[in-house]
Amino acid sequence: MAADPSGERELAELRERIALLERRKAPGKEHHRVRSFFAVLLIVLAAVLTPLGVVAAWSKSQVTDTDRFVATMAPLAADPSVQNALTNRVTTAVMQQLPITDLLNEVAPADRPLLDAALGKVGPALTSGLTGFVHDQVLRFVQSDAFATVWTGVLRNAHAAFDKVLTGQGGGAVQIKGDTVSLDLAPVVAAVKDRLVANGLGLASKIPEVHTDYTLVQSDAVRKAQTGLRLLDLAGFWVPVLAVLCAVGGIALAVRHRRAAVGAALGMAAGAVLLGVGLSVFRALYLDKLPADVDQAAAMAVYDTLVRYLRAGVRMVLALGVVIALAAWLTGGGRRAGWVRHLWHSGLGAVRQAAEGLGMRLGPVGRFVHRWKSWLGWGAVAVAAVVLLTWSYPTGAVVLWMALVLLAFLAVLEFLDAPAPAAAEPPADGPAGPPADGKASPA
Repeated sequence: MAADPSGERELAELRERIALLERRKAPGKEHHRVRSFFAVLLIVLAAVLTPLGVVAAWSKSQVTDTDRFVATMAPLAADPSVQNALTNRVTTAVMQQLPITDLLNEVAPADRPLLDAALGKVGPALTSGLTGFVHDQVLRFVQSDAFATVWTGVLRNAHAAFDKVLTGQGGGAVQIKGDTVSLDLAPVVAAVKDRLVANGLGLASKIPEVHTDYTLVQSDAVRKAQTGLRLLDLAGFWVPVLAVLCAVGGIALAVRHRRAAVGAALGMAAGAVLLGVGLSVFRALYLDKLPADVDQAAAMAVYDTLVRYLRAGVRMVLALGVVIALAAWLTGGGRRAGWVRHLWHSGLGAVRQAAEGLGMRLGPVGRFVHRWKSWLGWGAVAVAAVVLLTWSYPTGAVVLWMALVLLAFLAVLEFLDAPAPAAAEPPADGPAGPPADGKASPA
């Protein structure tokens, strides 16, 4: 049987059309692959920059904000382990400067042999007793409110020199010597000197000005950390801004924006979690490498105080990332997200209907909310974003409370959403009422 020329011609044309369609689709697919690649790259870069941005913001706040620096270090004044360490350090410094020799020189020469003989037996006990007295006076001072005031003054004076720690210049109230960051306790020694004189130890008035150091950080990683903090301080707030811009750029380039938003938010939250884990790991390494004569409890308190607001920043980014990811997922087109939205609408709608059954009438309020609900909802989101951005130092708790308040506002909008009842329309073939004779019309 001979082949049909027209059929073969149609088949050839069909094949050409299919090939043309495939060629047209190929550039689109390739374009999507390129967009997706750069979107993923930007989102990964945002996740990597997130922990650096948190550290940069923390470093910048400690250098430029005196009140912030004082708020960070002030709790150490009430920490028992730090109080004991300071007491021991100041007691040693005071005892080294007490001019006991001058006191003995005031004894008459004729009585010196008798005194020397007596000191040979009671000298150690006398020194121990004097040390105990000084130690007791120092401890009482560091446990008093007066010490908190002196400590705050020390911190404020130290903040003027804190930027030198980052630049490596040293000097001032905060000093770097090798692998040690220390705080000058001269004002504390001066206050103790006055207290000793007031409590009957007049010999303490001859103590000269003493500059003794209290170690804040001692680790072989100080130099490395110093270099890193110096770079982050120069970068300032641009690192977190760059992280946010990378995330926004990745979401904009992605083919599926909501999925990219979820990935970016969770990626940045994961970066913050890694920073928190790194702080805990570094804490253990730092304590393990301390010299044997360093008070472990005091060193632990100092480290935890130094990174307190850094950990608060980690919790804030984690909470914000989870909230944004959850919001992006719930507003997406997924089946489970649709179930959640359906439960939300139907649940609040049932509550509204129950309230209307009890006599509640929304009237024009319900119609207004129904008409402008979308604008009111996005306006609330914008207000929450502005509040968060203008908050000086937001924490994870601040983010969660703002999310709960926003959720409550959206729930109120949904509850008040009552459209106006539709007017009854007459059927097309006649009036809706009964006939003029009062009889029902036939079915």
